[in-house]
Amino acid sequence: MPLPLDICIRGGGVVGRTLALLLAQERLRVGLFVPQAGGPTSSLPDVRAYALNQASKNLLESVRCWPAPPAATPVLTMKVREELGGELSFDATQLDAQALTWIVDVPVLEAQLADAVRFQAQIALLDAPACAALTVVCEGKASSTRAEFGVEFAVTPYAQHAIAARVACEIPHEQVARQWFSKGEILAFLPLGGTTGNSVAIVWSVSPEHAATLRHLSPEDFCLELHAASQQCLGQLTLASERAVWPLQKAQARQWTGRAVAGAWALAGDAAHNVHPLSGQGLNMGLADVSELAALIRGRDYWRPVGDDKLLRRYERSRKAGMLSMATATDGLQWMFSQPGGAWPALRKWGMNRIDRNGRLKQWMARQAMDF
Repeated sequence: MPLPLDICIRGGGVVGRTLALLLAQERLRVGLFVPQAGGPTSSLPDVRAYALNQASKNLLESVRCWPAPPAATPVLTMKVREELGGELSFDATQLDAQALTWIVDVPVLEAQLADAVRFQAQIALLDAPACAALTVVCEGKASSTRAEFGVEFAVTPYAQHAIAARVACEIPHEQVARQWFSKGEILAFLPLGGTTGNSVAIVWSVSPEHAATLRHLSPEDFCLELHAASQQCLGQLTLASERAVWPLQKAQARQWTGRAVAGAWALAGDAAHNVHPLSGQGLNMGLADVSELAALIRGRDYWRPVGDDKLLRRYERSRKAGMLSMATATDGLQWMFSQPGGAWPALRKWGMNRIDRNGRLKQWMARQAMDF
């Protein structure tokens, strides 16, 4: 008869599998339940690529799951432009850093994590959720378990949809990440394919109406629109994937921890919080959740169980405080750059140029994002 589980993790994405591997290092008995894909997002093409900071890189390296090149592309420079000519740039060499961030091919990372979980004897792959001293919910923003536990998820929709795809470029990206703010829209080019790559992952935040139009354009016409929006910086563009579209939202669970009939529970990742993708911090925030939770469990008093209420309240306070500044800054930037007309474009241009000339402020901003 198998021994009872210490922890049951519901959700098999990057956040859930990373947590399972971290807890298995502590010789805890971990069960991992991966729900079957379903719902409106299950048919979307998997074109995801995320910007992961140094803290996330260190965490994934600790479980031996950091992807090798070209699946992880270091970003040496970031350039941000505003419609009237405001510019802001960040350079890793000025910060004495290996990279500002790394653009990681998420399907590759998920496959690597899945292989590591499969060969970890302390992790049992479950066909259904199981009872445990602690259940950690990592199911994403549409979590059914969060609803099962009666947790309110406060959602504020943005008047934007994201459209994501992979694009091949005539000119190599030279390890530069680029972002444009124009007419209330936000376009990001994330370099892919390693240091000499010539492809990018795009995330384009636009109105729902514009997203519907862009989604149904021919590949050639879509690339013409993208070419114009990116100021022709990488030459001719060729669509290299399907296009995925989804609505954007800001959201946070009212409670991140609690106790049900079967035992204690905690939320992590998108099941606990969602932010706008303009900051590139969504997955970093989720990995920071699991890093904090695993550290508290590892450092607990020997007599304290993994589902101890005091331990979980400490996790909730710490992570809510940790994400508050990032979520507030991201929401503020989205609001500011979505204001059309009037004096706003000129004000944004002035602010970006002032920051770009202020070396100390610019370095502080870069390090906040790198170390979050």
